Amino acid sequence: MARVLLIEDDDAIRLSLGKSLTAAGHVVSAVAAGADGVAAVARDKPEVLLLDLGLPDLDGRDVLAMVRAVSDVPVIVATARDDDASVVRLLDAGADDYVIKPFSAAQMDARIRAVLRRLGQEQHGESLTVEVGGLRIDSRSREVTVDGKPVELTRKEFDLLLALSRRPGAVVSKRELLAEVWGLPWGGGDRTVDVHLSWLRRKLGETAAAPRFLHSVRGVGVKLAVPDRDG
Repeated sequence: MARVLLIEDDDAIRLSLGKSLTAAGHVVSAVAAGADGVAAVARDKPEVLLLDLGLPDLDGRDVLAMVRAVSDVPVIVATARDDDASVVRLLDAGADDYVIKPFSAAQMDARIRAVLRRLGQEQHGESLTVEVGGLRIDSRSREVTVDGKPVELTRKEFDLLLALSRRPGAVVSKRELLAEVWGLPWGGGDRTVDVHLSWLRRKLGETAAAPRFLHSVRGVGVKLAVPDRDG
């Protein structure tokens, strides 16, 4: 199903998980150290990266940052911490999904398939380009322009804008955005949405007080709307 890179220092877990995922149809390569993993991402260009945070040579969060500097590969993090703040920090740092230890191979396979489904929806959606007023979003090239000028967005900023662009004019709740963009099916992470909206607004040349494209509806959510003619 997918070319998977596993970065895991525990020999037993690495061998067992690799064997199970291979049996599920994935092509799995595995390394035991963070530095080797970053090199493998750049060299082999896997379709999914499974990253354990407890590595012998580098902190897993540092590995995530290094990977994000060279690749947009979907990253699923394995972590022992399940408190909301820790999970949100990982997702904000560039992880696409997470599993809490201990986890089963079946659970990891399900996470891989879910990440690939989300990626496939972006790449093979009915509309590859969305235009709202002077805002143009190309989901295939992941390029955004405002009034013809390119706008540089982070992965999560783009994913957030793309999620809103799929329902132009409709109010999307923060819970829906957390589930669609960050893979969080629960509430409690509203602040991460607010922070990314703030960054996104700044890059689009607007503010919450004077919105052009992104309009917040108090207590409900946010919508992507065509600017007023006199705005």
